[in-house]
Amino acid sequence: MTSSPGRGLLHLAAAVDQAEAADAGRHVELVRLAERGGLDFVTLDDCPGSPGTDASAVLSRAAAVTHRVGLVPAHTGPLRVRAAVAAVGALDRISRGRAGWRLDAPAAGDGDGSAPVPLEALWREADAAEAAGAGEASGPAGAGRGGWGSEAVSSRPVRVVDATEGHARAVAARYADVALVRAANADRARAVREELRAAAAESGRDPGSLRVLAGLLIDLGEGERAAEPGHGGGGPRYSDLGPLYRGGPVDLAELIGTWHREGAADGFHLTPVEPRRDLERLVNGTVALLQHRGLFRTFYPGSTLREHLGLTRPAHRYAAPRGAA
Repeated sequence: MTSSPGRGLLHLAAAVDQAEAADAGRHVELVRLAERGGLDFVTLDDCPGSPGTDASAVLSRAAAVTHRVGLVPAHTGPLRVRAAVAAVGALDRISRGRAGWRLDAPAAGDGDGSAPVPLEALWREADAAEAAGAGEASGPAGAGRGGWGSEAVSSRPVRVVDATEGHARAVAARYADVALVRAANADRARAVREELRAAAAESGRDPGSLRVLAGLLIDLGEGERAAEPGHGGGGPRYSDLGPLYRGGPVDLAELIGTWHREGAADGFHLTPVEPRRDLERLVNGTVALLQHRGLFRTFYPGSTLREHLGLTRPAHRYAAPRGAA
């Protein structure tokens, strides 16, 4: 597979959230469809208050019937950080290095009347929880446990941060492996990508270690004939839920290829308006066309999410030194 001159490989991910939140089996079906298309990863949001819809639990079920696609649950709330760290660590072990996670700050605390907790504070707490977990796994009692410091998995699940809003960009530049940016045009996406990479460099990171994915809603229901000025080949439009592409799989492939070639994004995170229909058309139409043009891989190069994203396996900063008692 080739890539655009001066650009890295194209990365594609999709959300598998559904209105029928209680039906975990339907989520799993979409994860399997995404793997058939070779997508880097899928995301799934928590649905608080809906039994059986914990994102990590649903994706753990998906891990048992998939082999390559990355699995990224999103967890919300300051009171759930340590539980989320444990759940994602378990998912990473079950999937053998395919886990990532997104940690979001709710608009009004954690639903208990508490004040909102800044996203930076949530990731600091996640760091502390990771440190504790890695210490347990690397110590004598944790030998062979298969924890985040284990040789059996990716060393640390991939961190995903929604960096659309300005206040989240410093957090993404410091903590994220993948930053999601909702943008309705290539110029906007490119500007935010450059801002994030510059901020990562200022924080002492290699900017090449950060993948920036443009986030779009996609409505492929009416095919190419649905394209209007501002849609289809003309680009997405703003909607109440974010930038929306409405058109067909061919025009979507054109948009993806153009934005990537112009350096607007390292890839795309796509949210289907109608999950089953739009994901099928994405995989069978858009992805197949990108593969035919040599813009997207036809097979997974490895078995872990870090390998899909071209990220190095980090030596866990919390692991005990070799030979330590």
